[in-house]
Amino acid sequence: MENYAANNHAEVIGIVSDEPKFSHEIYGEKFYIFTLKIPRLSGTSDRVKIMVSDRLLADVEIVTGDVIEVEGQFRSYNDYENGDNRLVLTVFAKDIRKSEENREKNPNSLYLNGFICKEPVYRTTPFGREITDLLLAVNRSYNKSDYIPVIAWGRNARYCKNINIGDNIKVWGRIQSRIYQKHISEEEVIEKTAYEVSVSRMEMV
Repeated sequence: MENYAANNHAEVIGIVSDEPKFSHEIYGEKFYIFTLKIPRLSGTSDRVKIMVSDRLLADVEIVTGDVIEVEGQFRSYNDYENGDNRLVLTVFAKDIRKSEENREKNPNSLYLNGFICKEPVYRTTPFGREITDLLLAVNRSYNKSDYIPVIAWGRNARYCKNINIGDNIKVWGRIQSRIYQKHISEEEVIEKTAYEVSVSRMEMV
């Protein structure tokens, strides 16, 4: 049997920025979502959603302002709201604990082993920086997959523009959040948050 946990491993450390809110229930197990504010080296922060079972919450209290460490998997699911379908990305917690802010430990690390499931999109920014957008399907148990948006930069971006749908790649990087504006009408603009993986290293399998 394939070890699915080995395909997808996330470790994040950050500050709890909101209390856990009820999300859904499966077979009597309740799941909650809260936001973790994870510092970047640049001084800004990524705000990452954490999905946690009530069984883990029985052992640790999640309080706004606390520093906690989460180990788990970066997962996707479709959320149907007001007739709109959106891809929601969360860290599904396997272990959660209180933590001291440890500057020596990487507060945001992710490893994925998956398959390219959409044609890579290569582009350059107005400042000439090379970027390739990828969509990675990462297998999960029970014949499910998580669909993770991935961004490669520089020489990795150049390398990625030549890979094909179905290719198996491994990526190491971090989870990042990005705020963007969506135009509802000519007058109405709302702010939304996109989540993606920023690649620091990658290799073909």
